Amino acid sequence: MKRLIVAISGATGVQMGARLLEVLHHMPQVETHLVISRGAEVIFQRETSIGLEELKKLADYTYDVDNLAAAISSGSYRTDGMIILPCSMKTLSGLANAYDEDLIVRAADVCLKENRRVVVVPREMPLNRIHCRNLLTACEAGYVIIPPMLTFYSDYPTAQDQVDHIIGKILMQFDLDYERFQPWKG
Repeated sequence: MKRLIVAISGATGVQMGARLLEVLHHMPQVETHLVISRGAEVIFQRETSIGLEELKKLADYTYDVDNLAAAISSGSYRTDGMIILPCSMKTLSGLANAYDEDLIVRAADVCLKENRRVVVVPREMPLNRIHCRNLLTACEAGYVIIPPMLTFYSDYPTAQDQVDHIIGKILMQFDLDYERFQPWKG
């Protein structure tokens, strides 16, 4: 059984975080722990028809973003790592500077200090120099950066296929196979 923390922060693209939860929900070998930022809650209302209560039902456990006493805020609570999808520039800044103001950044910081994988999917365009510095700092600290970039080698016909490709790349980081992911075959 793998235990993964899934965080959805306040950047456009929260639909990708919801899709990740949906995919993981159908993997019985994965236990999910969900944290949603306040900004993400607003974006879900503005950009999607996804209800937060329905979304939370896809996770095995959910935590309030302000609950710094949650199980996932301690290194003694074992997880296999964390995925932040999407990752806002505010959350990225917190990660790059270990500014543990909320449960998302605290849980990521804990995973990092315990040598657990943390995948960060930054969602901003264009990037300014501060964003790039924070990405570099996060990468040098040990975070895995997977920008949600389009791919064309697999001839994905829809945006949903592109999202599934990104999710497949993310899940590869945790040795999880996703049937909708088409790897490069040369």
